[in-house]
Amino acid sequence: MQLTDFTTLTFDCYGTLIDWETGIWNALQPLLSEGRLTIGREEALETFARHETEQEIETPSLRYSALLAVVHARLARAWGLHVHADLHERFGASVPDWPTFPDSAAALAYLKRHYKLVILSNVDRTSFAASNRKLGVAFDAIYTAEDIGSYKPDDRNFAFLLAHLEAELGVKPGQVLHTAQSLHHDHVPAERAGLARAWIDRRFGRSGSGATLPTERQPQVDFHFRTLGELADAHRTLVGG
Repeated sequence: MQLTDFTTLTFDCYGTLIDWETGIWNALQPLLSEGRLTIGREEALETFARHETEQEIETPSLRYSALLAVVHARLARAWGLHVHADLHERFGASVPDWPTFPDSAAALAYLKRHYKLVILSNVDRTSFAASNRKLGVAFDAIYTAEDIGSYKPDDRNFAFLLAHLEAELGVKPGQVLHTAQSLHHDHVPAERAGLARAWIDRRFGRSGSGATLPTERQPQVDFHFRTLGELADAHRTLVGG
């Protein structure tokens, strides 16, 4: 299997293209400061992962910015804090402030010359639009949890992706390489969907699973890169520059 075997790259965005762990950590600072808490970054992210996943299961049709506000309220309760609701809303609206990874924009610009690029994201369209402006590329299709009515790793999200890729872009499953960081949100359900997979291992060399739940087993992947830039470089090498 080669990177040149595919016509379409489907992407998770947050954790893969956007540095959501830094974004989440930064957005949690007002709450941590309010409570004068000394919780470390990894502990905070792992607690976020548990509450976010539970809330996505409980309210699969809730818009992501609203869901984040609920998660923030859950975190406050878990940490024994009583804060004004405005703080929850600020956290819910923080996605546009989450930074891109340094290599994302340049890698996407290169890959756009060789592939159709498609987003399959758990956020809402308004939040993604702000991130898209930072990424600087026109995606061929954007599918969000807001469109689908469920959150990854629900199999409905990948069924929606494959049905719409074929209907709207004429892309069949064998032409797709799903490109993502999260094993929990993306690689496990993409494996069930029969898709080829490229793992962008943004947490390479770090222990724990950060802002995503750990998986019961490590799913098989077809390609493994530490950054999206490494994937773009590997493709560039294949095609001779």
